[in-house]
Amino acid sequence: MIEIPKRAKGLIFDLDGTVANTMQSHFEAWRTAVAPFGIDFTPELFLTLTGMPKAATIIKLNESFGTDMNTDEVGKAKAKVYKELVTKTQEIKVVTNVVRKYHGKLPMSIGTGSTQIGAQRTLSILGMKHYFNPIITADDVMNFKPAPDTFLKCAELMGVAPKDCVVFEDGILGIQAAEAVGMMVVDVNDYFEMKFTV
Repeated sequence: MIEIPKRAKGLIFDLDGTVANTMQSHFEAWRTAVAPFGIDFTPELFLTLTGMPKAATIIKLNESFGTDMNTDEVGKAKAKVYKELVTKTQEIKVVTNVVRKYHGKLPMSIGTGSTQIGAQRTLSILGMKHYFNPIITADDVMNFKPAPDTFLKCAELMGVAPKDCVVFEDGILGIQAAEAVGMMVVDVNDYFEMKFTV
């Protein structure tokens, strides 16, 4: 069981790979979308990009591989594959146990690099939408993880000082974002091992 610090006054959860076990689906969707451009999309590469919105991921891949992928076209190709896979999403129990334990006791929010539509769909599949308010996504901020804007907006709307928030994250960019503004961090990787099938 994950224990949270006693001084915590608000909980912020990343979504993909933290609350929802969607990472295999995201990985397969990206791998399929970028394969025509000769990119070997490995699990290791994927882990360096988690937490970034689609367009930012494609721009980063273009920089890394010297490709000229169109962000709209490749983003749509990725989304199409992911939409077929996401219905199989399971919750990550070690984290959702915390959500259920503190529901009604502490304010809880989602801070994700996903879109609002994507986040709402994932939470609906899990039947967990009602636990979180607000749900802050890539549609709601200008600067994405590792910038702390997503988490700061969560804290502000929950009415909790950043230093009193605990962020649950699986991605390095999200962990950096939380630590940058003095938030407490639970690295979900310490409790749940993500396995990828290639």
